[in-house]
Amino acid sequence: MNFDDETPTGSESDAGSESVDPTEDSHESDTETAVVETADAGAASETTAEGGAETESADGADGADGADALPGGTPRMALEVDISDTGPCQKHVVIKVPRKDIDAVHGLAVGELIGTAEVPGFRKGHVPAELVAKRFRQELADEVKQKLLIGSLEQLAVDHDLDPINEPNLDVDMIEIPDEGDFEYEFDVEVRPDFDLPDYKGLKIDRPVREVTDGDVDDYLQQFLLQYAHLHDHDGAAGPGDAIVADLEFTHDGQTTRTIEGQVLHLWPVLRFRDAQLDGFAELMTGVTAGEQRGTELTVALEAENVAMRGETVSLTLKVEAVKQTHLPDLDEELLERLGVDDEASLREALKSSLERQAEFQQRQATRSQVLEQITESANWELPEELVSKQTENALRREILEMQQAGFTSQEIQARENEIRQNAVSTTRQAMKEHFVLDRIAETEEIDITAADLDSEIQLMAMQSGESPRRLRARLIKSGMIENLEAQVRERKSIDIILEHAEFNDTEAEPPVQELVTTVEQSICQSSSYADAAAAEEATSDTAAEEQAGDDAAAGTDDAAAETDDAATETDDAAAGTDDESPAEEEADASDEASGSESDDGE
Repeated sequence: MNFDDETPTGSESDAGSESVDPTEDSHESDTETAVVETADAGAASETTAEGGAETESADGADGADGADALPGGTPRMALEVDISDTGPCQKHVVIKVPRKDIDAVHGLAVGELIGTAEVPGFRKGHVPAELVAKRFRQELADEVKQKLLIGSLEQLAVDHDLDPINEPNLDVDMIEIPDEGDFEYEFDVEVRPDFDLPDYKGLKIDRPVREVTDGDVDDYLQQFLLQYAHLHDHDGAAGPGDAIVADLEFTHDGQTTRTIEGQVLHLWPVLRFRDAQLDGFAELMTGVTAGEQRGTELTVALEAENVAMRGETVSLTLKVEAVKQTHLPDLDEELLERLGVDDEASLREALKSSLERQAEFQQRQATRSQVLEQITESANWELPEELVSKQTENALRREILEMQQAGFTSQEIQARENEIRQNAVSTTRQAMKEHFVLDRIAETEEIDITAADLDSEIQLMAMQSGESPRRLRARLIKSGMIENLEAQVRERKSIDIILEHAEFNDTEAEPPVQELVTTVEQSICQSSSYADAAAAEEATSDTAAEEQAGDDAAAGTDDAAAETDDAATETDDAAAGTDDESPAEEEADASDEASGSESDDGE
């Protein structure tokens, strides 16, 4: 948790030639540490009363373990703490620090400053306390504020079991310590839900089992080669597996909601958008020729981003511009070399291994879903909508990570991403409940994630993507997905413990090769006002062009200026692209260049 606070250096004070040695690099890191300790205070001895508010004076807190100081060395204070519920998983915290504790902390800060303050006419360490307090008033005010915040938050962590999820809504810059009277500050914070952990051992689970056959490998080989297929013009009708180039127009109540032009669509069983899905797509378009158009209807997902269109029926018209036939590549030496295998037998063996991993993934997903359904059956507690919306993208990232690790193709991953987006809110809400239960199990079972665990996961992902492990790690860190990976491994270990104690009933699994899905990385819903605005903008541009058409010389000058601007923009973009690369990625690049042709195994 971060507090955006900056403490002025000695040169910014009113002390003239006096200075203070920077014995501490930054107060911000200290404040972060205090809040992190607040988040980790799982062994706190007092909890908030259910449904009400809690108020505690410092005298009650002084009795904790009979200690006079907190773990960080900060003296205990006679705090008055009031904690109240403001919504699902939300607390409002008010902390009051008595004047006597403010004065004590101020005296402590003055004593520390005496040893480093430099004042003309006095040796270092021998400046009178009254003079230090006067000359370095601003520095002391900032130091006292930091000590009071850090100390009170540390004491809050020890005495109360808040267990926050996110950073508290606390603006440190707006907090001021009064010259007289008590100091009081307050903040809101999202906390983990309080619930009774269900019995997670001895669950009865149906486990799908299926052996990968040579026929499965044959079918998967055809799907695999589609990634490298070429599309050729075709004058006849489109057949299953072919592709079309079409303009898509979506209408609702006679109004156009969205148009997509020149979209290449394979005639596969399912056509999936980000907010809708059309089953039977291949059947609908089989036999179509260039110049024809066909129509159908589809329903907007109940959790589409466009709230007003959720569950609505939308008409789709497809105007076919061209028909393309799909030509799979030959398994020749060039393709085999590109795939990194010696011969077709090696390729089939690799594909069989991939199918086996996918079968394991699907088996794990099936057993996992049953585990999660049973352990969250009693999870009827609510979660704040703001928290759910913030976690939606994280849930999507973690799903993609798991599919990448299982060896799914980019097309399969994109299809799954579109499916998830159609049910994002409810899926995320359920996933968060599952996370909290699994996290509690991990705490109960004392599960820890080590650096070696993360290294192993990154190495596996790097092997499957053909990327350097160092480069992949840098990318995960920059994007924030490294935390998703750690949480994923932690939850997986929790599920492993549950499955170790489960009772299984083996069942016949579905075929590992699933039906093909055509994906469009766009939504079908777009307000008509957007289309009207675009049309108005286009009309304005046409009018402006007509007004300038008679002045060739001016147009030529404008063109030259535009080219100059474009060149400058390209230069700026190149510089920005260089600046955007994170230090971790730059280090990974430098390391990769230094290693030259060194293999990933050598790394």
